[in-house]
Amino acid sequence: MPARNRRLPRHLSWPLTSTDIASALGEPPSDALRLSFFDHHWTDGTLLKADWVPPIGSNHGAGLPPDWWSSVFITVAPVPGGERATTRRILREQALPELRRWIDDARHRSQAWALSRHSISWRLAGRSLHLSHDGRPYRPVEPLGP
Repeated sequence: MPARNRRLPRHLSWPLTSTDIASALGEPPSDALRLSFFDHHWTDGTLLKADWVPPIGSNHGAGLPPDWWSSVFITVAPVPGGERATTRRILREQALPELRRWIDDARHRSQAWALSRHSISWRLAGRSLHLSHDGRPYRPVEPLGP
């Protein structure tokens, strides 16, 4: 989707598209898999984040309707336009395969795990990808071999 249709500032661009994500995950967005594209940066530099929404009643008071429970919310943040191609390549090669594994695991985890909020997120530090689980500090991701 063109940046102008989402009111994204001219100097920013999303490093991934909904097609990139759907292709990597093997499924289109749905009620159980929701995509959003931010129009601003996260302050910690996060580029791609997925959140598990547990099926608990207290979510309803937080403004999340029951049909969103047991869903994964994926959010993509923009990058400067000149960094898009490099960022896209790294996210597609390293983050999206891991995201697919994380979502598959989330859907088959124990009930105890499923009843808590969980997240996974990625950011770039230079040309190196870093990963965070459940808000813990970011750690470097080992690049995949040739």
